[in-house]
Amino acid sequence: MTEAAHSTDKNGLLNEVEEVWRAEWGRLLALLVAQYRRLDLAEDGLADAFEAASRTWPNDGVPGNPPAWLLTAARRRIVDRLRSDAVLARRMPLLGVEAELTEEAQRVMADTGEELLDERLRLVLLCAHPSLAPEAAAALTLRMVLGVSTADIARLFLVSTPTMAARLTRARHRVAGETFTVPGHRELDQRISSAASIAYLAFTAGYAPGSGADVHRPELAGEAIRLVRVLRDVAPGHADLDALLALMLLQHARRDARVVGEDLVLLPDQDRGRWHFDESGEALDLLTPLVDATPTRWLLEALIASEHTVAVTSEGTAWLRIAGYYRELEDLTGSPVVRLNRAVAVAETDGPLAALALLDGLELPGHRLPGVRAELLHRAGRTEEAKDQLAQALALVDNEAERRYLAARLTSW
Repeated sequence: MTEAAHSTDKNGLLNEVEEVWRAEWGRLLALLVAQYRRLDLAEDGLADAFEAASRTWPNDGVPGNPPAWLLTAARRRIVDRLRSDAVLARRMPLLGVEAELTEEAQRVMADTGEELLDERLRLVLLCAHPSLAPEAAAALTLRMVLGVSTADIARLFLVSTPTMAARLTRARHRVAGETFTVPGHRELDQRISSAASIAYLAFTAGYAPGSGADVHRPELAGEAIRLVRVLRDVAPGHADLDALLALMLLQHARRDARVVGEDLVLLPDQDRGRWHFDESGEALDLLTPLVDATPTRWLLEALIASEHTVAVTSEGTAWLRIAGYYRELEDLTGSPVVRLNRAVAVAETDGPLAALALLDGLELPGHRLPGVRAELLHRAGRTEEAKDQLAQALALVDNEAERRYLAARLTSW
């Protein structure tokens, strides 16, 4: 084999290690936590096992049952750590666990590699523990359930790696000693709902422009979608998770059209030919059986997104239906952000003055409210008032791409 061919083959095996990481990290970590009842041991042992795989698989080949190989390697490293660090192990708080499930779950993984839904569900619920702030829970979930590296999480959330490492350490300590069990039905629904909200928080962080030069971070949104797929696997039968996945897919499908160069492209101006219609098609299939379901936040937002997707052009969008969905959503949530978005839809059906009336008395931090008011005032022919509002928005915006957009609008007026 030539040196180039050997290098290509080795890179392919390393890519396979990465694929196994993405597919198996969460369930392997859940098994190790169930057995050893310590997040730090489980995470370190599994990371060591994957590091060993990246060194040995390119030379020895991929084992017949990669998850079982990794589980065995991780156990060996954890046992070594416990032997050399027995005093610390006794002092660390343990996670309570249903011990009778542990041995059988390990056997199933080692023998067949089947999905171990109970253990993964326990891990998801632990990371979504109510003692954690939503941002900390989102970071811990990405790390523990999906295996996203600390450095990547830091980059996704626009902080330094040491800062994110410290946040993850605090989050681990916060949940140390908590019960690693599936709660009763009522609490289970609440925790799954919390986990879904955490996933959507991570998703919206990917498309909410941060400070500085970042326009959007679709890779973070992609990880959040992967998290919702895990939630649907471990908690089947929750229709709201189908609606949430549909919502995310519809929004994520537009990622390539949202930016040209370093500039934002608003929805009406996007090149719809660059949308990912395979993803939006999956989303519409998920929504079809839900159209007559009781309206929820995720379902209403997904129905709004679907109207934009099925419209051939921006001018052909069913704005009257969208405005109706936003009215239902506002009644359900009372959110001022929903009121703002409803006003944008109402402007398309009843004109800018009706939309401005909806914004009377509304208070929102940041630049979005004066920015929308400026657009509506400009459409109503009240140019000087529009310029004043746009100047306020410019003073509040902290993203360079949005600043350029607003400045260009002000110049054009």
